[in-house]
Amino acid sequence: MQLLQKNIAQDIIAEGLSHGADFVDVFVERTQNEFLSFKNSRAEDIQSGTLFGIGIRLIYGHQALYGYTNSVDREELLRITKLLGARIGQEKKDLVSVNFEKLTYPKIPTILDKEVDAKYKLNHLKKIDEALRSDAKTSQVVLNLIKKKQLVEIYNSEGLFATEERPYIRLAHQVVLKEGNLQSDAFYGPGAIGGWDFIESLNIKQVSQDMLKGANTTLYAKPCPAGKMPVVIDNGFGGVIFHEACGHLLETTSVEKKASVFWDKMGEQIAHSAVTAVDDGTVDGAWGSLSIDDEGMPTQKTTLIEKGVLKRFISDRLGEKKTGHLRTGSGRRQSYKFAPASRMRNTYIDRGNYSLEEILSTVPDGLYAKKMGGGSVNPSTGQFNFAVQEAYLIKDGKLTTPVKGATLIGTGPDVMSKISMVGSDLTLMAGMCGSVSGSIPTTVGQPPIKVDEILVGGEA
Repeated sequence: MQLLQKNIAQDIIAEGLSHGADFVDVFVERTQNEFLSFKNSRAEDIQSGTLFGIGIRLIYGHQALYGYTNSVDREELLRITKLLGARIGQEKKDLVSVNFEKLTYPKIPTILDKEVDAKYKLNHLKKIDEALRSDAKTSQVVLNLIKKKQLVEIYNSEGLFATEERPYIRLAHQVVLKEGNLQSDAFYGPGAIGGWDFIESLNIKQVSQDMLKGANTTLYAKPCPAGKMPVVIDNGFGGVIFHEACGHLLETTSVEKKASVFWDKMGEQIAHSAVTAVDDGTVDGAWGSLSIDDEGMPTQKTTLIEKGVLKRFISDRLGEKKTGHLRTGSGRRQSYKFAPASRMRNTYIDRGNYSLEEILSTVPDGLYAKKMGGGSVNPSTGQFNFAVQEAYLIKDGKLTTPVKGATLIGTGPDVMSKISMVGSDLTLMAGMCGSVSGSIPTTVGQPPIKVDEILVGGEA
C-alpha cells in the first residue's frame, strides 16, 4: 500500500526547488503501536493506535527548514512547502518535475512475527510474573511489552524513492525484592527487529532465575568502597558507557558545532590500541538495525575506531555538507515530527582475544561491574557518572564480595585510553537513545573489558 501518491510528492519537491532549495525530501510514515503492561499480577494497561504523518525538508547550503502535517491533501502539503521556502525569500524559479527511481537495497533479515492475540500475550506475561513471584521476598513485578510496525516512504529531489517496513518488539521487565529495610531490583529489556517469535525464543525460566539471582545478590551486598581502581566491565549493557561517553561525540551533530572533543582528531590515536569500535546498521534482527536510514540511504557497517585510531564519524546528509565527513547511512528520527540527524544504530566495542577469567586474573584489587544501570553524561565533554546495578570486588584475580552503591565516574576520552584488555564474548543489548531528532531504538554492546583505572564512587 502506497502512503503518498507519487505525483503529490513530485509537486512538493518541484515547489521546494522553485523556492531556490538545493535539496528537498519528503518523509512519509505510518506506524502501528501496541503496548501491554502487566502489574499486580493482572493486566494494567492495553493500548494500540496508529501514527501517520508527512515531513518536508528544504536544504539551502548548510541550513535546513522542516515542517510536518498529518494531512495527505495536496494543497495543504504545498502550503507548508511554500511557507518553508518563503522564510529564505529567494526569487521564485520555474517548476521542474523530478522523476523517481525506486531504490533497491539488501534487506536486513528480521525475526518472524506470527499472529497472536492479546489474551495469548498476557498469558505469556502471567507465566513470567508467577516465576518472579516464586521468591517470597518479591514485592512488585512490572512487565511491559512494546510492539510497533513502522512503514516509511522517502522521496527526494535527486529522484530517490525508497520504502521500508520495520517491525520492532521489546520487553521491559522489572522485579523488586524487599526484606526488612533492604530493597533491590533487577531489570531485563531485550528487543529486536522482528515479532512474537523473538519473545518465544526467550527462556522464561532462565530469564526469571537470572533476574531473581541478580536482585538477591544486590539485596544482601555490602556498600562499595570508593576510590580509583581497575574495573572490569562485563559484556552487553556495559557498552552504554561507550555509547554515551564516546559515541555521541562521534556524531556529526556534535562534530559540526565543534562541541565534541574529537571534532579535529581524525586519524589520531583517541583510545588504547586494544579498542576497535563499530557502529553497524546491518546486524541481523538487532534492535538498532535498518535496511535504509530515514534519508533513504542503505545502512552499512562503519568502523569508528580501529586499534585506537579514529577512522570515521557517524554522519547524515546535512552532517556531510557541514563537515565533509561522508554519510554513513545514519540519518535517523523518532517520527515524521522530527528532521533527521546523525544517530547511532548498533554501536559496540568489537571482540578482542581474552576470556573473562583471563581478564579478571590480571586484577589484584578492583571492581567487577557485572550489570550497568543508568547515568548521566555531559555531551560536550563526555564526562559521565554511571550506576552499577550488580558488582563484585576482585581480590587476587578472583571474584569475592558482592557490593552495592557503586558508580563509575570519568570521561569518555580518558576511559578509552585506559581499556587495556578486551574479551571475546561480544553481546548486544537493546536501549532507547534521545537526541535532537527524538528517541530512537539503538543497541549498545561490548565484550568484557578491563579499564586500568577509573574513579569509583561508593558508600563504604
